[in-house]
Amino acid sequence: MSSSPRAGSYDSASGPCKRSAYSYPALWAAAHSPSSFSFTACSQATTGDVVSKQLGPLNSSTGLVSITVGGNDAGFADTMTTCAVQGESACLARVARARKYINTALPHRFDTVYDAIKGKAPHTRVVVLGYARFFKLNGSCSVGLSERSRAAINAAANDINSLTKKRAHDHGFRFADVNAAFAGHELCSGRSWLHSVTFPIDESYRPTAIGQSRGYLPVFSSAA
Repeated sequence: MSSSPRAGSYDSASGPCKRSAYSYPALWAAAHSPSSFSFTACSQATTGDVVSKQLGPLNSSTGLVSITVGGNDAGFADTMTTCAVQGESACLARVARARKYINTALPHRFDTVYDAIKGKAPHTRVVVLGYARFFKLNGSCSVGLSERSRAAINAAANDINSLTKKRAHDHGFRFADVNAAFAGHELCSGRSWLHSVTFPIDESYRPTAIGQSRGYLPVFSSAA
């Protein structure tokens, strides 16, 4: 489940959820022609939204599920807005608050989502994908966020990926780390597969269409 705002070619029926034909789930389905395919991801969805709105198609015969979740629970959009418009001190404070949430509140929320998936589709293979690290530190960016802000944001991404990996493994799911695939293609690398700051802010720092096809898709395909 990854709707991929900013990748383009959105399904008009998905409305504000912005499900893109260039997102890795749609690309995987186009390449493999499964007997059925349900794409329920939604931009800005939280773990609660996944449980209440996105698990309807799952049942005992479901064969494969993909999911990326947690960033919105931790206040991704608000954190990035703060960092983009309020300067380094406010950014570092907001990232610290997000990291505290990740390490205290998010474990239970992950368990709730993963338990719900397992309850509805007990025999399915579940692939939980992590988030790409956003910035190449000491890279080519000469304007925008400070280097300390970029490092703090990367540290928060590391936190959520580490937690996701542990909770996924604890539930018998596969964790797929995309950072090796995105190495050399972070923001400030000069060859980024991620969108930089844009408005609306929720579309910032999301994978480009190339990031979906060359980053997320092969990692997911290997894990699936």
